[in-house]
Amino acid sequence: MLWPFHRPMILPTETLSAPPGLLDLDLIRKYSVAGPRYTSYPPANHFTAETATLALDEAIAEDNRAGGPISLYFHLPFCETRCWYCGCHTVITRRRASASEYLDDLAREMRLTAAKLDRARPVTQIHLGGGTPTFFPPDELRRLGALIREHFTVAADCEFSVEIDPRRVTEEHVIALQEIGANRASLGVQDTDPRVQLAIHRFQPNSQNIRAFEWLRAHGFTSINVDLIYGLPLQTPDSFARTIVDVLGLGPDRLSVFSYAHIPWIKPSQRIFEDREQLPGPELKLAMFALAHEKFTAAGYVDIGLDHFARPDDALAIAQRAGTLHRNFQGYSTRADASLYSFGISSISSTADTYRQNHKTLEEWRAALDAGQLPVERGMRLTPEDQARRTIIMRIMCDRRIDFAKLSKLIGTDFVSMYAGELASLAELIADGLLTPVDGGLEVTPRGVPLLRVIAMKFDAYFVTAARRHAQTI
Repeated sequence: MLWPFHRPMILPTETLSAPPGLLDLDLIRKYSVAGPRYTSYPPANHFTAETATLALDEAIAEDNRAGGPISLYFHLPFCETRCWYCGCHTVITRRRASASEYLDDLAREMRLTAAKLDRARPVTQIHLGGGTPTFFPPDELRRLGALIREHFTVAADCEFSVEIDPRRVTEEHVIALQEIGANRASLGVQDTDPRVQLAIHRFQPNSQNIRAFEWLRAHGFTSINVDLIYGLPLQTPDSFARTIVDVLGLGPDRLSVFSYAHIPWIKPSQRIFEDREQLPGPELKLAMFALAHEKFTAAGYVDIGLDHFARPDDALAIAQRAGTLHRNFQGYSTRADASLYSFGISSISSTADTYRQNHKTLEEWRAALDAGQLPVERGMRLTPEDQARRTIIMRIMCDRRIDFAKLSKLIGTDFVSMYAGELASLAELIADGLLTPVDGGLEVTPRGVPLLRVIAMKFDAYFVTAARRHAQTI
């Protein structure tokens, strides 16, 4: 079934059912270990502070010679209040002047970067993340849009997305975003139960979500995503079922249903949950995950992979069917061939053989800009082997298939002989029904889709099972 873009979808709860057996909770229990999300390979925890090895000018020059389109990411870190579950790099403040000052510095970073880039390369994707991008007043958003077009060549069909907090958005924000070219939005909802909202320090009545959807649809946004999180304090399968009904009533084009990543050793604010002992245990988390999968697929959404769902006529679902799906630091994407240039604190850029991450504090980021330098704190130069393994892991995450001939062509060597050891290590996953042999390769089964990361780990040369560096896969 295909839905028109501008019609909210409201389904009665009794229609929300799915064929049994799509999820094998025993297998998920067996294989649910801490592991990377593979928005990059190698994962960002392997970046080093030896930035001299990046040879940034040389790397960007090489990227220019390779040509191709560009993707831009802008990290707008400010939030008025802290959500206690949050794992993002944020700056908590109510001081509105911070937005204008930050934008002054973003302009400096854009100038430094644009001077090194070939202006003929089109920008095919722009993403404003945070933080809360709508912390910025409408006129400052217009100013950001003007700066982007001053320094870069934005393609007519550019996919321009923005993260929105329904508590902090006005219709004037939406109008300003539409004026600068934004056509996609991602709304942070997380959960609609007031008890859960109070426990995570994010009170957000569903009326605010409905209002944000109405504004976005009225002003021409062609795709709206909703973010949900399961595993939050005080959540139960019953309460999460009510959240799912509320969200389906909004009629989103895409859904992201994330497992709460409890990483208090990185984000100290999460320790408040440990003190209160409010977090659902593994069994309840699994029940909520199964519930979300069942309800969304029954409502007609396509399981894109991991925690992403989309309408069958959405660009993500179309790319999945065509085998052109890509994965980057914003999750699944349709723009596979674009180099990523990112701006603002903590943001990560990537070219064919480099990753680089900006300083995570305003002070260090600004100090580098004051010195006329790109504000890079750490990064990584990929070896040919890193690049080959990145390709393999990317195709597993996007294609749900290990196509021997396709991978041999992509990495320039015989895949089966080069990675015989890794293929042998898949025996248990095949025996457990996560993978099945097919002509010319292996295919991920429906039972294996929730465990894509576990399959990908078999080709990760950096992965150490005991390392306390990642959140659980489920």
